Amino acid sequence: MSFAYDPSGLTLPAAHFIGGAYIAGPASIRVLSPSTGATIGAIPCADADVVDHAVSTARRALATSNWGGMEPRDRTRALCAWADLMEAEAETLAAFEAVCSSRPFAQAVTGDIVVTAEQIRFFAEFADKDGGALAPVSDGHFGYIADEPYGVIGAITPWNFPISMAGWKLGPALAAGNAVVLKPSEMTPYSTLFMAELAVRAGIPAGIVNVVLGDGPTTGAAITGHPGIDKVSFTGSTRAGGAIMENIARTGIKPMTLELGGKSPMVVFADADLDLAAECLDRGIMSNAGQACVSGSRMIVAHEVADELASRLTERFARYRPANTFASEPGFSPIISQTQLGRIDSIVQASAGQGADVLCGGARFDHEGSYYQPTLITGVDAANAAVREEIFGPVATFQTFHSEGEAMALASHETYGLCAGLFTRDLSRAMRLTRRLAAGTVWVNRYGRSRNHILPTTGWKSSGLGHDLGREAYHANRRKKSVLIDL
Repeated sequence: MSFAYDPSGLTLPAAHFIGGAYIAGPASIRVLSPSTGATIGAIPCADADVVDHAVSTARRALATSNWGGMEPRDRTRALCAWADLMEAEAETLAAFEAVCSSRPFAQAVTGDIVVTAEQIRFFAEFADKDGGALAPVSDGHFGYIADEPYGVIGAITPWNFPISMAGWKLGPALAAGNAVVLKPSEMTPYSTLFMAELAVRAGIPAGIVNVVLGDGPTTGAAITGHPGIDKVSFTGSTRAGGAIMENIARTGIKPMTLELGGKSPMVVFADADLDLAAECLDRGIMSNAGQACVSGSRMIVAHEVADELASRLTERFARYRPANTFASEPGFSPIISQTQLGRIDSIVQASAGQGADVLCGGARFDHEGSYYQPTLITGVDAANAAVREEIFGPVATFQTFHSEGEAMALASHETYGLCAGLFTRDLSRAMRLTRRLAAGTVWVNRYGRSRNHILPTTGWKSSGLGHDLGREAYHANRRKKSVLIDL
């Protein structure tokens, strides 16, 4: 199978998807290709009135379809049919993804879409297998804890993994019996729109999945501050998460799930399998050109093996070659925009200005579009810009340690606590140090999520609140009600 396609042959949707239909508006936001820099389309920006229409449509759809109160197995069947249809339409869905994002077409077909369909099926199975509980109360009483959907979930997803992040939000919310009003990033809207269209084609009632297009200050603020939104789920930067918390507090209290930024350490001890460590450290920062909240951007290595591992990594980094996202052979992903490319380079230059050594990279690729060279920086401390700030690009710092205590001190970050990696053959050390790493997820002798969808993800410190994935994500989309009856 050839995984190349011609992006000029796509008919790109340029409207909101509300109530099972496309609703046009003034096209005020340009959508660019990071692979070429060219403008590929334009989309509208939903104001408060459009968001209000989407929320009202979602509430009406919940009432008319009884989505939250129907036979739970019927929800399961509809969600599984949606997952099947996503896989059947994988190449079209991947084309909408690759045309404006950093995700290569081939990786979306064989990776992102397959895993997202698996996750939707995983959450679908909770619909008729997870409910309330009886409460132990005294004779003459009957007590139970009811488990009910919230109603309408407001979801906001980032640009780095549009299909995957939409699946994270929609899968558990829909399985739990809610309707959703979702805003994708204005830079990567098309695959999410097509996912919503496929949901209706699969039998999910029109109006249960709604997609509104727009930016954060206008559309995102209208969603998070809307009184008809019962809960907010957001994945994005810590700065944006703080703005959402402020907006919710100002406009009305409601629960929220926030998966935010990271500055994750990968700690390598001298007894580690260095072949495995080199592969994981490479993939941990270079996957999607470092544009992932879980990227292992801080490498912390035992001094005994530091020179060898640094040499292996610089050799690996030098092999990367940029390729546009619709090429027949996947290459190194583009940075999402020229603005983000400039920000990455400014942090690298600031780091060097503070005395750091750039072992490799440290500049843009000479290639059309937005591409940055894989970069490894050493000679840094906790105050250095490359250690302190989330770069969201293919840039890693490299620090060394002489003891466990020093390793854990270096691994700690004053702001972030999303993920951490640990490489050692010593099981006792692994078990001991996983308890000391201040992160919501710790990977040992690997780096990155698996297809064990039962494992949740959460952030500590300023890396987030609540959970995505796992049974915890399903529970996060339902609320408890205590009932006590005198018999």
